[in-house]
Amino acid sequence: MNQETQNASDSADTQDQPVREIHQPTKPEEVDPAQKQAQRQAIKEGNLTANPGDRIDESKTLEEKAQQVAVDAPDITGDHIVVPTYFVVEEPDGTQKALHHVKDAEEISDVIRQARVDEEGNRIWD
Repeated sequence: MNQETQNASDSADTQDQPVREIHQPTKPEEVDPAQKQAQRQAIKEGNLTANPGDRIDESKTLEEKAQQVAVDAPDITGDHIVVPTYFVVEEPDGTQKALHHVKDAEEISDVIRQARVDEEGNRIWD
């Protein structure tokens, strides 16, 4: 998800990067099998205070954060859902940063509110 945002967040990724295409997993088959296995192992070991995918590791690169998945499981309807841990957004100056889906939820909401689409499907930013 590449979008621009007007407000930089101190809690957001500080590794701003030049704009490039970043693909984030949105389907179960796109999630790295090693990541799935690591999350299953963490759940088996127990004593968790958060979902293993929600953990914040500031040493990860933008690309690594873009691949991190918070949820990869069936929901109550039986649909299998994938929720990225970080949403990659584009800043007004053209750099990209990763916003954590919990820690930076307010900023993510601000970014979504800024997005508008014209009759031809082109993005217009407020």
